[in-house]
Amino acid sequence: MSLKIKSLLSSLGYSVSFFKAMPSMRRFNQNVWRRELNDLIRGISGGFLFGVPLLYTMEVWWIGSSLEPPRLLIAIAITSTIIFLINQTTGFRSASNIRIRDTLMDTVEALALGLFCTTCILVLFQEINLETPLGEALGKLIYESVPFAIGVALSNQLLRDEPDEKPHQPNARANQSHPKKELNGTIADIGATLIGGIIVAFSVAPTDEVPMLAASTSGPWLLALIAVSLLISYAIVFAANFSNQTKRQRQQGIFQHPVSETIASYLVSLVAAALMLWFFDKLSASDPWSTWLRYAIILGLPTTVGGAAGRLAV
Repeated sequence: MSLKIKSLLSSLGYSVSFFKAMPSMRRFNQNVWRRELNDLIRGISGGFLFGVPLLYTMEVWWIGSSLEPPRLLIAIAITSTIIFLINQTTGFRSASNIRIRDTLMDTVEALALGLFCTTCILVLFQEINLETPLGEALGKLIYESVPFAIGVALSNQLLRDEPDEKPHQPNARANQSHPKKELNGTIADIGATLIGGIIVAFSVAPTDEVPMLAASTSGPWLLALIAVSLLISYAIVFAANFSNQTKRQRQQGIFQHPVSETIASYLVSLVAAALMLWFFDKLSASDPWSTWLRYAIILGLPTTVGGAAGRLAV
């Protein structure tokens, strides 16, 4: 009997220890999933930073849709090799992987994220739909996803935020709202959004892709494109843990809240897009306002991505 009692008490002790360890295990799992989500957001954001201008090149659509499977396999092999070499140094994850197996897995994941981003945008542009032949759709996706996948792999190496050597000490005077500082911060944000947006979208504005996409995109798809542009901008500046993100969140400004800043910066990006289209004679004063709006929304995606990168540099 005594042995049975001791065995029972021992099993109860193990059970108590297990239940005591459950909260720490739960926190560990939450941290793992949170880190994984941050890595994915950073990878997707990096993909858009590097790959969005190529999406506005119809020649790439045509080339991808007309190539035979062997050429597509060669393109995948070359892209995979480049991404593998990048991941050997440091990929889009916060930890550097040195094992070949981990590098191969990250390479496959970078390719998958690149294909996912490309699919979303080409579907929004209605360049791929249910009526598109499978071979044509795969060709477009593979060729357009090359810079996206490389951007995913480079996002951690070039754009990851490094922790401050000295932790930021809260200062009561610094936390106070100063109208002059807020005005200067807002002006800096607007200037950075304009400069970054122009750098990324200036080469897209004079092309014929913008009028062509604007003519074929209906109202609901334009609304979806607005939502995607806002989401990407928010992710790049506030969620991807890129360089200067901590500094970005401490900067003062009239629209400094993440949501209000994202919306205000998007409106600035639309104005910049419209001005670039007017500069290249894609829009004129005689065009109706609806045409101006449609064209600006189409060009607003790369302009918003560039503006988000510009704000990180402030």
